Amino acid sequence: MIFVLALRSLLSRPIRSAVLAGGFGLGVSVMAALLGIGGVILEQARTPALVGGGDVVIAGQAGRIGSAKFVLSEVLGGGDLGRRIKVASPSSRATLYLLDERGATPISARGGIPSQERRLGDPETREIAEWADTPADRDWISPDHEAVLRAMDRFHPIPDVPARADSWSEWLYFNGRAGTTRFYLTFIAGPRVAQSQRRLGVRLQLERNGVMRSYSFATLVTDQELASAPDLTAGPNTVRLVGSEYRVHIDLAGESGGAAATGDIVVRARRGRSLPPFTMRGAAGWISGYVVPVMSGDLEGSLKIGTETVDFSGATGYHDHNWGFWDGVRWRWGQVEGGGLAFVYGRVYPPDDAGDAGRLPGFLVAIGEQGPVGYATDVDIDETDHTGTQPSRIVIRARSESLALELDVGVNQVTSTRMPIGSFGGGMNFLQLRGIYRVSGKVAGRAVDFAAAGSAETFR
Repeated sequence: MIFVLALRSLLSRPIRSAVLAGGFGLGVSVMAALLGIGGVILEQARTPALVGGGDVVIAGQAGRIGSAKFVLSEVLGGGDLGRRIKVASPSSRATLYLLDERGATPISARGGIPSQERRLGDPETREIAEWADTPADRDWISPDHEAVLRAMDRFHPIPDVPARADSWSEWLYFNGRAGTTRFYLTFIAGPRVAQSQRRLGVRLQLERNGVMRSYSFATLVTDQELASAPDLTAGPNTVRLVGSEYRVHIDLAGESGGAAATGDIVVRARRGRSLPPFTMRGAAGWISGYVVPVMSGDLEGSLKIGTETVDFSGATGYHDHNWGFWDGVRWRWGQVEGGGLAFVYGRVYPPDDAGDAGRLPGFLVAIGEQGPVGYATDVDIDETDHTGTQPSRIVIRARSESLALELDVGVNQVTSTRMPIGSFGGGMNFLQLRGIYRVSGKVAGRAVDFAAAGSAETFR
């Protein structure tokens, strides 16, 4: 019926029908052409040749890559990936303004490293011989490992957030294990206590044959002294970064009396075995940051407890660094290594006035001998309590395109510290855990299955 009506309408007014059909056809063809042109423009906008040449463009999900130098040196510059890359060059886009008698004229500008842009085949830099690398450019091409570590491990100015200022802390943390002996060492700077002075504390926890003993020292330092971090001095206790080595000297009194702990420890960073800095921000100026300069490094040195010497030479060390406002903050964290891989997982729970803890994902990172091999933010961390006051088992499950893992931790030792109000986990018990990790699954297409001793932290 509809077809008969349409045919009769067409025959009764053929000219009008022809014009209408032509109009519809023209509209459809114009729309198809615009969609095709739009697709081409979008594809061209993503073409590496238009941003300096090359085969691949790497960008951050939120724009600029905050740790670009780290990516160049530690990810693209080492391991199997580094051997396959002929040239990598950073670039940055910005809008500049030309000011003259006519007013302000916006100009789209792009900056890069001239020699690297030429190697990528960029036609603009190729024609201008005067564009030469500066010393700052050369530092990007071949960054010094110590400089990269210092950039990751610097201390941060306390943000101007008066309501949270009293809970600011920043610390360097080291741990290592040799046989049944393990140490946990922290250099922690607190909030300002008088003008530019801040408390700098050093605490060593030494576990030997299942028994934990603590040693500590505290002093006042200025903001200017902390600006040299990771080089720190707290009385006779020091941290010095020399090349790729963190050289730590301690001289600490026992917290429960008895013999002091003295000695020197060296934690050696390896290229490609670091986790770059990342920062979380919340409401009312809340901030929390984390970086792991040494996921798994060579450990040397020894500690002397009274007349006894504890040797750590040939063992493996770990070093991370935290900063932020900590009142009401808690976290779950753990670290283990085995099968040629190092793993770290974590999740931060901000205070109620900073954000919804349920919307902040956890993370798990896997790093191999040649650098990062897997990363996930789809992470579940389940803790099974033994008595309601401490976990007896922790199960971490992580999934992403690069890995599918389960870490099953049997907790065999817990050290509990009651945290004062105003500090992280204020009013709660901070639990430092040791246990055996059973790690299974796949990372970068490789099967993983091993058991190893590791550490974890949580709150109750």
